[in-house]
Amino acid sequence: MSDIEQLQGRILAAMERAARGLEKLAPAKEDVPDLSQDLEDERLANAQLTERIKTLNDQLETAAADAQAKLGAAEAKVEELETKLAQEGEAQTRVAQLDVELQQVRGANARLSEACTALRTANQEGVGDLDLINQAMQAELDALRAARTAQIAEAEAILSTLTPLVEAAQEYA
Repeated sequence: MSDIEQLQGRILAAMERAARGLEKLAPAKEDVPDLSQDLEDERLANAQLTERIKTLNDQLETAAADAQAKLGAAEAKVEELETKLAQEGEAQTRVAQLDVELQQVRGANARLSEACTALRTANQEGVGDLDLINQAMQAELDALRAARTAQIAEAEAILSTLTPLVEAAQEYA
């Protein structure tokens, strides 16, 4: 029984020491500020920042998709303009070719006029020169050929100018 009393005394002494230790801790506990509200505020701020980052990422992805779409449209427009430029270059080449053909027609017509004048003069003098008749006929044939070539070049120039317009009208129709 003495062991029980001795154990009981020891337990009481330990409890007294624990109580004194708690009494010493009580003032220290009051000196420590309550940080739970600050922790909750930081959690809320963190959640708001996370949401803001998510919103910004969504906006960034949308802006990137829009930029990509605009880039694709711009590339298509550049290709379209390059095609039109090439077609205009072809049209200018054909117009230049038409100009050359028209110059040939003018030259052939000038030679024809000279031959006809010489033929008329010979006929007025009563001299029917076969050589002049042949020259006049050759000049007339050259003029007809040059006129035909000019007409073909003119038709090609008109077609090269109208073809892109018709294609563009079909695209928008």
